[in-house]
Parts: sequence; structure tokens; C-alpha cells
Amino acid sequence: MVQDNWQIPKYDTKEFFSKSSKYCICIPVINEGEKIRKELARMPDLKNKADIIILDGGSTDNSLNDEFLKSMNVRTLLIKRDTGKLSAQLRMGFAYALLEGYEGVITVDGNNKDSVESIPAFIDQLDQGYDFVQGSRYVPGGEEINTPFSRKLAIKLIHAPVISLLSGFHYTDTTNGFRAHSVRFLKDEKLQPFRAIFDTYELLAYLSVKAPKLGYKVKEIPVKRSYPIGKVPTKISPFRGNLLLIKILLGLAFNKYDPN
Repeated sequence: MVQDNWQIPKYDTKEFFSKSSKYCICIPVINEGEKIRKELARMPDLKNKADIIILDGGSTDNSLNDEFLKSMNVRTLLIKRDTGKLSAQLRMGFAYALLEGYEGVITVDGNNKDSVESIPAFIDQLDQGYDFVQGSRYVPGGEEINTPFSRKLAIKLIHAPVISLLSGFHYTDTTNGFRAHSVRFLKDEKLQPFRAIFDTYELLAYLSVKAPKLGYKVKEIPVKRSYPIGKVPTKISPFRGNLLLIKILLGLAFNKYDPN
């Protein structure tokens, strides 16, 4: 049952299969075209290990037709019918996961840049009792391919150091959305992720800071993230993106996102 204090975007639900696992993989997308199709085709065999949930921000490119998703063993398609960007999609997905009784949620972007082959490693960490598992290109065993120079500088010189300072945990790849979360962490009353203040990219940074501060078991594990050669496909300009990044970090530093 949805809690009275949860602020969740309005969304439609298409369930193709029954729940088959204690974990789920939430994949946020919007008009990813062939990228999400290729990513789903690369998925490892997750039968009875994790259910796939697509968090659609309102795609119009017909990349997520029902028959294709069923052929890729996608359990559920959630379609946001409300305002908000990535954080709103994640609120929608996390709420669905809790309502369905999952014990852990893995998130990975739907743009085919991440090593989805690494998903079993996140499942292993959840099984071992970790509550927040951050995928990183920059720990031993991790790999980056064609990372734009400006993004690499922003991560290494600004975002990761500030998040590490605020959280008390040494992170190396804090903008990476490839992660795992225990439900006990997401349900913590001191966290309260189901608030409308999380609208764009705030929730990613907030969760990174709060997991160690609230005493949960946190770990980074190696992953690969690969950008295509040439112009980087992105939904936000580098200037606007870095400005928003700094604004969110300042909000975290001044406890803007903490529950009242």
C-alpha cells in the first residue's frame, strides 16, 4: 500500500509477467531508441535472480512496444504521466519495487553505456548484506571507454570529492547510476526518498550521501562504462549539466534535501 506521505508521479503500469525474484532491476529511459533495445539484448540470464522493470519517462519513439519487451523478459513497464525527470522516474520505480515486495533494487541507465553483464555482481553484494552498492569505473577492475574529458574532470575534481566529504565514505564514481539499494535502506524514515523535491538528478547524490551517514553497509564495485566515439549523445548540455551538479551539491551541503 502506498504510504500517505509518499509523493510519487502519476504513472501507468503494464505487467507482462508475475514476480519471480526477490530483487528487481529498474532501468530509466526516455526515447533511447536502439540503445535500450541493444541493452536488453545484452542482459545476462537473470531467471529467478532479478526481474526487469522499465521506468519510461514518456518515450515517443516506439522503442518500448509490448511484444518486444515481453520477448526480452521485461516483467513490467511503468510509464510516467507526470512532471519530473530522472529522480521522478526513480521515485516511481522504487515505490513500485516496495509495493511489490522486492528486497533490493538495482538501477542501471537505459542508454547502453553500462556493463549490464555486471548485474550478477550487484546481486551478490545484496545477498552479502550490503545496502548501497555503487558501480565505479575507477576502482581496480573497472573500465572507462571514451569518457568525455569535461565529465571526467567534473567527477574526479568536484563531484566525487564533495560527495565523499559530505558522506564520510570514499567514493570514486558518484555520477554513475549503476547501483544497488536494499529495501531496508529505501524504507528508512530518516531517508524518505519519496518526496517531490527529488525531481531532476538530486536523488542520485542524496542516496550516496545518506547511505553511509545513516550507518548502512556501503561498497563500490568495478563496472565498465563506454561512450560512443564522436559527439556524445546527451539530454543535457555540459554547461547546464555542470551548473545543476553544483547546485545539487550546494543543496546537499546545506541539508536542503533532508526530511523535516
